[in-house]
Amino acid sequence: MALKIGFIGLGNVGGKLAGSLVRNGHDVTVRDLDPVLVDGFVARGAKAADSPRELAEAVDVIITCLPSPAASAAVAEGHDGFLPVLREGQVWLEMSTTDYNEVLRLGALVQATGALFMECPVSGGCHRADTGNIAIFAAGPREGFERVLPVLKTLGRRILHTGDWGTASQLKVMTNYLCTAHLVALAEALTVCKAIGLDMNTTYEAIRISSGNSFVHETESQVILNGSRDINFTMDLVSKDVGLFDKIAQETGVPVELSPLIVRLFKEGEAAYGPRELSPNIIRRYEEPLGIKVLGTGFPAEMVDDEPEEPGYEVVPRR
Repeated sequence: MALKIGFIGLGNVGGKLAGSLVRNGHDVTVRDLDPVLVDGFVARGAKAADSPRELAEAVDVIITCLPSPAASAAVAEGHDGFLPVLREGQVWLEMSTTDYNEVLRLGALVQATGALFMECPVSGGCHRADTGNIAIFAAGPREGFERVLPVLKTLGRRILHTGDWGTASQLKVMTNYLCTAHLVALAEALTVCKAIGLDMNTTYEAIRISSGNSFVHETESQVILNGSRDINFTMDLVSKDVGLFDKIAQETGVPVELSPLIVRLFKEGEAAYGPRELSPNIIRRYEEPLGIKVLGTGFPAEMVDDEPEEPGYEVVPRR
């Protein structure tokens, strides 16, 4: 029997993930605070629920993709939250980027109801979420992983079972930290190249074909050079994610030096440009004192995944 899926959170990432489910013919019920987003999904064949509780009562799998740990806790435990109506055999997939300790707390509450809890954050950019080609880290019981693997294969391409609760969120914030470190390095590198008079299209290709290349360069550098700086991610979200990584490092006693610097840079970016400023515009920190704009020609305003949508598969670590 096909699983009935409920999806809460239809924002930049969640809306694209939910779109993959609808596009591939799943039975989907949606919930979001923005009725316009909900109406758009209903027009595409989804059903709507008036509350998280109502949604949970109608589905087998609940998926949440929300902007903060507090938002996830609210839909589970708040007024009309779904936690009181969870039942044995039901699964909650938490796809938000959240806090390790909060994962453990919520997982225990879900387990006490007889339901299964899986944390499944994604990585790879909104453009890959839109085509079902994003990577997914899945943590929780193997039983839960195998139960939802068919759903995960629709949502993403490469699915990694990372172990017990908390491991996926730890790996997710680590990858976001690495992404941000290279974004800052690229902002500095591109600005220096512009300041010394290098052609920016040539500069882009020099990085792309060299040991300096990365996924971040092939995506975020393009929207920087276009001028849109639109990667569907904002400075407050970067601050949250890098802050979570830095918290793990500090609590573990690792003498990190780069992550506190990046936390500071983005907090200052929020203060200077606003928390909802697009994250690639951290480059303004380097452009504006020089009175220059780092631009190229022919680069896209936003990233589009040009890889064909393919069924997902489990990635098995080498042993």
